[in-house]
Amino acid sequence: MGDRRLAKRSKEARAASEPRLAREACAGPDASPDASWALVPATFRRAFGSLPQPWEGIFGPLRRGAVDDLVLVGQCGQSIDARVATSTGHSHYINGEAGLAHLHRLRALVDAVVVGVGTAIADDPQLTVRRVAGPNPARVIVDPNGRVPPTARALAHDDVRRLVITATDTVVKLPGGVEIVPLAADNGELAPAAIVQALAARGFRRILIEGGADTVSRFLGARCLDRLHVMVAPIILGSGRSSLALPPVARVDQAMRAPMRAHVLGGDVLLDCDLSAQRVTVGRAKIST
Repeated sequence: MGDRRLAKRSKEARAASEPRLAREACAGPDASPDASWALVPATFRRAFGSLPQPWEGIFGPLRRGAVDDLVLVGQCGQSIDARVATSTGHSHYINGEAGLAHLHRLRALVDAVVVGVGTAIADDPQLTVRRVAGPNPARVIVDPNGRVPPTARALAHDDVRRLVITATDTVVKLPGGVEIVPLAADNGELAPAAIVQALAARGFRRILIEGGADTVSRFLGARCLDRLHVMVAPIILGSGRSSLALPPVARVDQAMRAPMRAHVLGGDVLLDCDLSAQRVTVGRAKIST
């Protein structure tokens, strides 16, 4: 009788521990310090060898393109109610330390990080890897009308490639060494597919569309993303700017659908959305960076 009671208690203890163990399996070193990340950037770029967990589950899908040679990932950090900023525009920082570290890990694994000129002006991001180990990606600003100031931190010289994608007839004044990529504009806007093709022609294969909300939304709406990483912070803003904005649909069954996995990272939750089934074919990178 005693053995049966002991076995029952042991079974109950195992069942109670399963949710905790599942959370720990998904959580990165921000929740529990883990030195395994240091080897991830180099392993990620090799054609063989799995990443140590939890990194294989989170970043493994970004190693190879499912549609063509390219891997295009968008990211947004938001509140529970899908806001990226308050009504006054304040956004630093919606996500916690774990969410910010995840963004820097994404940067460390891609060849280039892309932001729109609005984000470059409003936030003046460095777009470097500072919170984690890994190489800095090339920095790209989409600026159709030549608005980015030459003092923008993303354009600072640090031996990393810097590019500004602009409309063909736009005159820009930029620091030395910044590559200017002219593209034909349509009503003052540059097509996401054309942007990706231009970057692929310059050797960039894995590309992170980091922000802002308008830029990520345009790439999503143009079906130019393989994955979308949505980092949800445990706060509710109630009003403010939405994380994504797409053309309206009349019926729910017309909505864009994507398989999704959730990962707990510290106090934030990462929603990894697989968009590869609806991504348009763009092309192949000319060279590997």
